Amino acid sequence: MYYRFGKAFYFVSILVFIFFLLYFYSAMPEQVGISMDESGAINRDWEKGDFFYGMITFFVILNAITLYTPKSLETKANKKMHRIFPIGDPYRDYILAWFYSFGGIVNLSLGILALYVHAINNQEEIGATSYNLWFFLMPILLVVWVVALFVLLVGKFKAVQRS
Repeated sequence: MYYRFGKAFYFVSILVFIFFLLYFYSAMPEQVGISMDESGAINRDWEKGDFFYGMITFFVILNAITLYTPKSLETKANKKMHRIFPIGDPYRDYILAWFYSFGGIVNLSLGILALYVHAINNQEEIGATSYNLWFFLMPILLVVWVVALFVLLVGKFKAVQRS
């Protein structure tokens, strides 16, 4: 049951990322600034198309890496994972929910990255420094999710030891 919420969160995060990227792509100049120095001047830029296709490529690669394990568990392609997390095991639901929600967090991080690049290029609308909170929050959230994976695995190993 939990993995369905994780899947829903994952697919909503895909839509959020695509919306952010397409919306900000239409508002970006031909040369997209991707980095600023301390004085606020853009010191590194890419072409608009290179940035867009680079973000799409990065998005596809990260999603393929993140979703390989849960998809192989759901389709029973990975026999070792299926033996550890058989159908009906509550930890199977938890681990699937973890992987899908982790993919959602990765997608939201990429969406925030697109939002930040938009802020760099449109300084009069949004200040790029207003995203400092998100750049501290997203790595902390990723670390919490990795710690939650270890907590899940320890719980599963203890359940295996008891039985």
